[in-house]
Amino acid sequence: YYLPNDIGIAALDCGEAFKLLSPKEKLYAHYLSRAAWYGGLVVLLQTSPESPYVYVLLQRLFRKQAPAQLEAVADAAGLSSEEYQAFLVYAAGLYANMGNYKSFGDTKFIPNLPKEKFKALVWNSQAYKESPGEMEALWNNCSHLLYSLEDKQKQLGLGDKGVTTYFSGNCCLEDAELAQKFLDSKKLSAYNTRLFKKESAGKHCYEVRLASAVKKDCGVEGEGETRCGTYDFDEAVFSVQRGDYAFLMEKVSQNLEKAKAYAASDNQKGMLEEYIRSFTYGSVDAHKEGSRFWIKDKGPIVESYIGFIESYRDPFGSRGEFEGFVAVVNKAMSARFAELVSSAEVLLPELPWPPAFEKDHFLKPDFTSLDVLTFAGSGIPAGINIPNYDDIRQTEGFKNVSLGNVLAVAYATQKEKLTFLEEKDKDLYIKWKGPSFEVQVGLHELLGHGSGKLFIQDEKGKLNFDKAEVRNPETGELISSWYKGSETWDSKFSTIASSYEECRAECVGLYLCLNKQVLSIFGHEGEEAEEVVYVNWLNMVRAGLLGLEFYTPESKSWRQAHMQARFVILRVLLEAGEGLVTLCESSGADGRPDALITLDRSNIHTVGKRAMQKFLCKLQVHKSTADVEGGRALYETYSAVTSDGSHDFLRLRETVLLRKEARKMFVQANTLLKGETVELEEYEATAAGLIQSFTQRFTEDAEKLEAQLLELVSIDAPCWC
Repeated sequence: YYLPNDIGIAALDCGEAFKLLSPKEKLYAHYLSRAAWYGGLVVLLQTSPESPYVYVLLQRLFRKQAPAQLEAVADAAGLSSEEYQAFLVYAAGLYANMGNYKSFGDTKFIPNLPKEKFKALVWNSQAYKESPGEMEALWNNCSHLLYSLEDKQKQLGLGDKGVTTYFSGNCCLEDAELAQKFLDSKKLSAYNTRLFKKESAGKHCYEVRLASAVKKDCGVEGEGETRCGTYDFDEAVFSVQRGDYAFLMEKVSQNLEKAKAYAASDNQKGMLEEYIRSFTYGSVDAHKEGSRFWIKDKGPIVESYIGFIESYRDPFGSRGEFEGFVAVVNKAMSARFAELVSSAEVLLPELPWPPAFEKDHFLKPDFTSLDVLTFAGSGIPAGINIPNYDDIRQTEGFKNVSLGNVLAVAYATQKEKLTFLEEKDKDLYIKWKGPSFEVQVGLHELLGHGSGKLFIQDEKGKLNFDKAEVRNPETGELISSWYKGSETWDSKFSTIASSYEECRAECVGLYLCLNKQVLSIFGHEGEEAEEVVYVNWLNMVRAGLLGLEFYTPESKSWRQAHMQARFVILRVLLEAGEGLVTLCESSGADGRPDALITLDRSNIHTVGKRAMQKFLCKLQVHKSTADVEGGRALYETYSAVTSDGSHDFLRLRETVLLRKEARKMFVQANTLLKGETVELEEYEATAAGLIQSFTQRFTEDAEKLEAQLLELVSIDAPCWC
């Protein structure tokens, strides 16, 4: 629950890419970045009750004294240099994760210095001297939870399983399920909502709160049909209200409006107008319209996306965490991805399910490699396939992006820190990890998330398949289930949807990286191509073992969708037998428990491919046919972490925790408006640099912004008890 003092911190280099933009493109990127950074603060309110208080406390400390100045205060307050570094690392971690829970793994992290030393630093600071009452109130509002490691507070979760601010503290899984049924009945998406429960006259009363700048719950001009109002549903009362995160949604909309003046095309203008409508009125339908314009905006120089996007951190799997990114296209790398897109129609039939289970038409997406300028939210991925709206992805299309400057620094590893591999594998791994991961990300995003059909019956009873013809390849019988009306993949598969889909996409990557044509597109031929395949598969099985860090035995739950997916794949490949993968426990040179994982490269194209073929087909059939029961049974069987069977995974988990390496944090640049020109301000790759980037991010309205954050968090404070 500590972030180590030597945690890796990397700067996201985008200076060269930014320099190549025209003045108009720089202004467009600047205002989009401002919208993203303001919206990113929503994540504090989506993570934990204390996160906004801790954020404001740190901002006030560092706005008055930069890390270098505060060091003398720390010394005078009795902190050792190690304790002060731990304080800086904690602050950097809070900024990088936009809260005090890790964005990757959802576990809490606490300061690695005594509470009284942290307090002494605050009390001796310039911020405290100038505003003692305010600083003491901030400390009192967060100091207990800042350090608390009670069982429930160790991780994010619903009810007694953990902490969440997507639901009030009195909600449990049954409330989430009932709310989903209500939302489906009103054709309302959960993406931009939170749920608050109260009791009134012996009835459960639920408030569904929509994220919007407008606070009025009546119909508003420009909105179209309103869904706000009070409804009786299944012996409960549901009230749909606007105004969650209102101040922040207003700031997002204002900056998108400014960006519109510098848009390069009508598609970009249309996209921004719809996003503004979405964040103003709390309309996911408007965000969908914006996403339609976004898909049509092919090959822009400045790429962006913003909104309530990924549902990994909602314990129920339906509500989106806010994120916004702005990036510049890397033309050389994008050319490779464009070639992969052109080959997609040849590669899709290679996937191991019948043609009826594939989309009727492959909607060729944009696939670009981007250098990130801004990525606001709780963490930065390596690649993205969006939008997440199934109805759009299935019939209108999507876009893929690979984040090149993230890939360049995020996964660089030193040999001495490489765990659980043989010495001969370590050198290969370091040499080929980058190129192999590039191939995997490309396949995962484009042909993983971009493949497979959902069988749907719309509200008028029309089917998008022939039910007298389509058979289940596993049983040979006609299919008997499908999605009906407003049901979606997320609403049907809820708690397992994210991880199951990541697993399917990872399997597609492993399966198709065996294809010589794919490897050739990425510039790999002959022996070199085989090394890329070997390291890609080796990386996956090692990642499956490392995934055990993200499993909580007490609640028997997984905290990270991708790592659960990789553990499932490890289990499938171990089960394949014939010496394909071996996993042994051992003792390390330091005498402590260790483990070794090996992969027989001669079996990858035979035993490995067959195992992936069989498993992928099952995953797709359950997904296509909305077979939640079968899909859940399959996925939960392979996700189980036990001491039974040929491997003691619970003991191996202890070994993984003993030897884990902390995930890197990223320092991002700021764009600054000087007259009519935009300048890029970059920072050093240290905890102090990361802190400085955040204190300089909101200079023009910091005090007002912090006051609004505190107001938003204090209104809901009684809801978390």
